[in-house]
Amino acid sequence: MGHWLHRNIVEPGKLPLLLALSAFVLTFLITRVVTRLIRAGKGPFGNVSSGGVHIHHVVPGVVLAVVGGFGAVASGRHGFGAGLCAVVFGMGAGLVLDEFALILHLDDVYWSEEGRKSVEVVVLTVALVGLVLAGFSPFGVNDVTQGEAQDRGGVISSVVVNFLFAMLVLLKGKTRMAIFSVIVPLVGLIGLIRLARPGSPWARRFYARRPRARARAVLRAYHRDKRWSGPRRRFQDLIGGKPDPVPPVGQ
Repeated sequence: MGHWLHRNIVEPGKLPLLLALSAFVLTFLITRVVTRLIRAGKGPFGNVSSGGVHIHHVVPGVVLAVVGGFGAVASGRHGFGAGLCAVVFGMGAGLVLDEFALILHLDDVYWSEEGRKSVEVVVLTVALVGLVLAGFSPFGVNDVTQGEAQDRGGVISSVVVNFLFAMLVLLKGKTRMAIFSVIVPLVGLIGLIRLARPGSPWARRFYARRPRARARAVLRAYHRDKRWSGPRRRFQDLIGGKPDPVPPVGQ
């Protein structure tokens, strides 16, 4: 294990990335535990306020992310300083993305249905950083030869093609697949071949006069959402806690 860690993580200079990812995950999980205890009225924890203003944890998160980010830029990829800055940045990023929904909606939606977006973004971030840590590079240019690197033509062509794949998948309304295709181009190719989601720019443009394709897209989206919405909600509830019930209309 130690040899593998040194060969695949330390030597390539990926130790700061591993430390940042570990700090990110631990900070997010600890934050969710603390906020759920505060919500339940248990434990010694409580909301932080100053002058009657509730201080959300995104505020110290931004400070930590800025300090860790600039510190990482100023330091190298090796050494104690790089590792420390990576941990500080990971902690800050965990606090910030835990309240991503608040930033997106500019409202305290932490325990609402909209607050699930924070959990989705955190899971996507962990998955993407994990892929980079495992050796996948953005736009799939991690396996270029020395000749291609010198010529740069192959690298540029690969980046352009994979970027177009990601954009086309995004136009098809498949946001998650588009994000993952930046790291794993094969995902983009699969998303490009499959039908677009109804209501997406692609569907409005190319399915407008194709009722059979439009009907197939609606049916496929319905079955997919029906199959995965339940497990996805249970997974999000397990990590982030159940949102507050939506009050009946008129109340």
